[in-house]
Amino acid sequence: MTKILLASHVLAAIIAVGPVTVAASMFPAAARHAADSGSDRDRAVVAALHRICRVYAGIGIAVPACGLATASSLGVLGDAWVLASIALTAAAAAMLGLLILPGQLAVLGGEMPTAGAGLRIEKQVTTRLACYTGVFNLLWVAVTVLMIVRPGSTTGA
Repeated sequence: MTKILLASHVLAAIIAVGPVTVAASMFPAAARHAADSGSDRDRAVVAALHRICRVYAGIGIAVPACGLATASSLGVLGDAWVLASIALTAAAAAMLGLLILPGQLAVLGGEMPTAGAGLRIEKQVTTRLACYTGVFNLLWVAVTVLMIVRPGSTTGA
């Protein structure tokens, strides 16, 4: 059962976290481009990037759920590297839910844009979003490293 939980945890991380990190990273530049071009197609791209972030954030709940089940199954739930990973994952989730997604929605004018609707772009807003996304991505890098290196692990891996 542990192998199934671990495989589910890794697959959920790849399938859910990967698209969010890429789409969130692309959003600020795509939003600036869409504001400059005024193109409906470019606005649709920005809306799609936000939708990807929002949908995959919901799917991403499976990552910590499977991770906690795996850690419990392995008997390492109290290990420092697991606790650090939990804290970093919570910080990443908070950044996504409290800063990145609302920031993207603010750029979209509070709702998904319709054809002909403009984007409210201020360079400061997209710069801030890019910074938040960079920190979000670095948090996931740290979690990934902790999952691989597992400081203090006695498994020898």
